[in-house]
Amino acid sequence: MNGKIIDMKILLINQVFVSPNEPGHTRHFEMAKYLQSFGDELVIVASDLNYQTGQRTIEHKGLVAEQVIEGVRILRTYIYPAIHRSYFWRIFSFFSFMFSSIVAALRVKDVDIIMGTTPPIFQAFSAWLVAFLRRKPFMLEVRDLWPEFIVSMGVFTNPILIKLAIMLEMFLYRRATHILVNSPAYKDYIEAKGISSEKITFIPYGADIQMFNPQIDIDDLRTELNLQEKFLVLYTGALGQANDIYTILRAANHLRDYDKIQFVIFGDGKERSKLQAEAEKLQLKNLIFAGVRPKHQIPAIIATADVCLAILQDVPMFRTTYPNKVFDYMAAGKPTILVIDGVIRQIIEESNGGVFVPPGDDRKLAETILWLSSNPKQIQKYGENARNYLVNHLDRQVMLEKTRKLFQQLRKA
Repeated sequence: MNGKIIDMKILLINQVFVSPNEPGHTRHFEMAKYLQSFGDELVIVASDLNYQTGQRTIEHKGLVAEQVIEGVRILRTYIYPAIHRSYFWRIFSFFSFMFSSIVAALRVKDVDIIMGTTPPIFQAFSAWLVAFLRRKPFMLEVRDLWPEFIVSMGVFTNPILIKLAIMLEMFLYRRATHILVNSPAYKDYIEAKGISSEKITFIPYGADIQMFNPQIDIDDLRTELNLQEKFLVLYTGALGQANDIYTILRAANHLRDYDKIQFVIFGDGKERSKLQAEAEKLQLKNLIFAGVRPKHQIPAIIATADVCLAILQDVPMFRTTYPNKVFDYMAAGKPTILVIDGVIRQIIEESNGGVFVPPGDDRKLAETILWLSSNPKQIQKYGENARNYLVNHLDRQVMLEKTRKLFQQLRKA
């Protein structure tokens, strides 16, 4: 940190870490910048691939390349480039990062806390091993429940592999010095596994209320997309199997005769080529795949929307999630059409910041969009409610301060 004295040094291993110049969620970069303002340092060991695009984030020779972005130190380490090829090759890629990240992490000196994050769960094992070798506290951050999600989706079916995955999950829960979760349902789930509630802290991610300013100028982007007079329905994020974008395509098909309504999808992922092929097959002129944009452009993109979509497959375990994009939508003052049941539905209904649609119900989704397109005053009210709720309950600066205090407690323990 340019010769400055570092108060607390945390090492994070996160394969899917995203910088502001990449597409995806930058929560850990924002955490690093926040800690930096207090004289702390978060050093990040990350893969050299972006998880949405599958493309290299940096060209380098050797196993590890170091980046410094706005004072944040990032060790980019090799991962086998096959995360979008198939689930078998994705697991192979995860294992390649698991080993390379250990090598990179052991190069970082004078660390106070080792932090692992899941999914993918294998990188959390790397963090535990480094913490064990260094005799340092191990913080486990649970962002999604693995392997529960992929078993529920039917991706993991081999009973032996499922049992091994559950054993690894429990190994990490038991050996973590502390567990940080971003959804209240995750806390309940882990407690039900026999882990003490005192060992688990729930801190939602929230959103940056300064970054997602509702007053951002939107004219340039609407002009770029040639959508000046359209009612714009926006989805941003990953295009994977879990995200159920096919329901959006079917809803767009129901609304194909309403020229005013336009769907825009920003994102990338394993299913993108299949989704584009399906959209072409249906001849959906009212739906655009707009590609990927770095995170620093996302606030302006959300500002162009009239309403925003958050959607997942109709899988019971997905009712436990707090999707990041919903908080970004709320901070931007945009209504969310929520096609996800569970704990995040409670947030939308408590805030009166959007509309719930049952997962998988493309006809109801189309009807809801059509109704909203004719009710601009209701849209404005939803957006104002969402922003106010976010500011009062889910300001990311407040959440990051809670996280910093947790780190301080862990270092002293």
